[in-house]
Amino acid sequence: MARYRGPRTKKARSFGEPIFGYDKAYEKRKYGPGQHGNNRRKKNKSEYANQLKEKQVAKYTYGLLEKQFLNLFKEASRQSGVTGSILLQLLELRLDNTVFRLGIAPTRRAARQLVTHKHITVNGKIANVPSLSLKVGDVVGVREKSKAIDMIVETAGSTRTSKYPWLEFDAQKLEGKYLEVPEREQIPENIKEQLIVELYSK
Repeated sequence: MARYRGPRTKKARSFGEPIFGYDKAYEKRKYGPGQHGNNRRKKNKSEYANQLKEKQVAKYTYGLLEKQFLNLFKEASRQSGVTGSILLQLLELRLDNTVFRLGIAPTRRAARQLVTHKHITVNGKIANVPSLSLKVGDVVGVREKSKAIDMIVETAGSTRTSKYPWLEFDAQKLEGKYLEVPEREQIPENIKEQLIVELYSK
């Protein structure tokens, strides 16, 4: 499966956002990468540069490649409603993101790995496609044979899901239910989705 394999901390520093989740190295150096990163003068970015940055932030945050992200935007633009909000909702509905939100995996990258290695089930059936779009009422769980995996045991049962009212998680069964599609104000990611819409609308 194609995915970003480059330096994560450097990429996060270039955007000024912890786009891959908590990163101790990023927390120590919250300034641009490079020899003069901390002293570099801040230039006024063009409108296009700001729009491109927001698209890149969203793309790396959710772990999508360019073509995947564009296809998702096209799907969002075909639906009625605010395109930017629908785009983020579609990103949240992805299986790998939901596994992360439920607290089964510590990061989206780890969640994607659990899915591709067939450790995750959807409505009782093994699902190995990270981009699978969930529906309200779907139940996401851990395969019975996989419940003893150290990463899952250490991560599951955290209080993370208390932040996400659209999800319900049973720590004993290691399964969660998608209760509703989240509203934009419920999604915690610091993304200016309107700039992404403006970028693709040119």
